[in-house]
Amino acid sequence: MHKRKYWIVLSFLFILSMFMACGNEIHHITPESIDSVAVTEPEKAKDEELQDIPEETNIYSYLTGLPISEEKRNIRPVAVMLSNIESGCPQYGIEKASVIYEAPIETRITRLMGLFENWESIKKIGYIRSSRDYFVYSAMEHDAIYCHFGQATLYVGELLNSGKVDTISAAVAGINHPAKYAFHRTVDRKAPHNVITSGPDILMDVDRFGYSLTYHETFKPKFTFINDKDKDIYKDKTEVKMIYPGGKAVNARNGYGKIQAYFEYKNGKYYRYQYGGPQIDEETGNQLSYENVILQYCYGEVRDENDYLAFGSHGDNGYPVQVFTKGRMIEGTWSRFSDTDPAVYVDEKGENIKLTPGKTWICIIWMEYADDVILD
Repeated sequence: MHKRKYWIVLSFLFILSMFMACGNEIHHITPESIDSVAVTEPEKAKDEELQDIPEETNIYSYLTGLPISEEKRNIRPVAVMLSNIESGCPQYGIEKASVIYEAPIETRITRLMGLFENWESIKKIGYIRSSRDYFVYSAMEHDAIYCHFGQATLYVGELLNSGKVDTISAAVAGINHPAKYAFHRTVDRKAPHNVITSGPDILMDVDRFGYSLTYHETFKPKFTFINDKDKDIYKDKTEVKMIYPGGKAVNARNGYGKIQAYFEYKNGKYYRYQYGGPQIDEETGNQLSYENVILQYCYGEVRDENDYLAFGSHGDNGYPVQVFTKGRMIEGTWSRFSDTDPAVYVDEKGENIKLTPGKTWICIIWMEYADDVILD
């Protein structure tokens, strides 16, 4: 009799434990079991919205150091030439660029080149202007697809037609293989400040030319980023709040002075100003701001009577670099040894200078005018 009661109780406890285990499976979904759970249509839609957020936290953008999916990280950026003459401002969509290169051109103003990630779906980027060879070499640092409308053919035509760089070039004189879809003129502005492009249109030409969408085997990341372990490594460096790449004199011949360019550090970012006020994005109205600003000093020269310029993009000549991040300045030198190598920035100890994750603005500074730079 006691044995019978014993087995009845044991059976009851066994059934109860099975029921409780099932209950736990229903109410506590583990990461390992989540793929096997039925998902409703609204949940699927939400998942699609979040698909760009990487599951692995150790995958970061090569350009910004911010989390990104592995698939998107492997897509090559596009490098787009942008007007910076006052009548060509504000630029449209420039805020979406992860990196901006700025360098002087003839007439002693500057021109910009934006590096765009996740560009395939961008609806409008403008306003597109012509190429100079030193910008092409900067695009090659990042294995970027280079997009421009026009060029100084005498000095950059051979490079653009060489096959060394994947180009999206407008159908103008001097271009052997012009793009078919990428460029359009908007009625909102007057030529030549009204050329625009878009990600889908660039993509059609990329496909037409058979360019690789993913990085080539020769690609080497340019930037090194600060992580949680070394986030305070530059706390003892010189504090700089204001950066004037061309000084404050409006009549300066260095490219930056004439457009009154400067950066102000506040609220953890460097805010860009030019032409007497904030530089904004035409699409959003937001002032442009960056986590990092870099002054890269280079050899420069005047090429001809038209004031076309040249800047050294390669070498190991000990030319200085100043990196500004988190309100501090880190000084060092830069070197670059081939077209497929990026320019590397190192400090006085020979160690890579690290950037704060986020966007970066790089100013090419003509060494002849290095003394014009003002830092406050």
